[in-house]
Amino acid sequence: MEQFHATTIVAVRRGDDICIGGDGQVTMGQNVVMKHTAKKVRKIYKNTVLTGFAGSVSDAFTLTELFEKQLELHAGNLKRAAVGLAQSWRSDKVMRNLEALMLAMDKESLLLISGNGEVIEPDQDFVAIGSGGNYAYAAAWALYNHTDLSAEEIVREALNIAASICVYTNHNISVETLDPEPKSLPEPVKEAENE
Repeated sequence: MEQFHATTIVAVRRGDDICIGGDGQVTMGQNVVMKHTAKKVRKIYKNTVLTGFAGSVSDAFTLTELFEKQLELHAGNLKRAAVGLAQSWRSDKVMRNLEALMLAMDKESLLLISGNGEVIEPDQDFVAIGSGGNYAYAAAWALYNHTDLSAEEIVREALNIAASICVYTNHNISVETLDPEPKSLPEPVKEAENE
């Protein structure tokens, strides 16, 4: 049976500026593009966590659902949920056959989760996975370190660069961002009472 594959995902954080994006191409085998507009990034757990996947589409949907259950179980703690998912993924006989990589990020952490039971926190505040991941990562590295572009601008440009090189990545880009923390307003100054 032919496998359906989805490809490039990029995640970038610049302080409070947090974004994840992916292309829209789904390929069957090596030769056939089955869909051009798939959405491979999502906002989950009360809109506080961004996820993206590369690999088999149906497997990725399964993993996203299981990850959301882990987030519920661990009250939104991203690292604990990621470790819980990775442990289940590695030890469960059915899950062990799932073919996908997942990126997950919130306001504090950026993680890569794999079926080998690995949860990796990258050294830099950006990461890319999938068929065009190396191209997108190199582009994100240059843009992050040598420009003042926003996280979303870096994600979009890195994906466009990957799409111009990788045959499994297209220019139909979708992104998700996390809203920055609302800044608290200063307390109003009280007028001194007349004595």
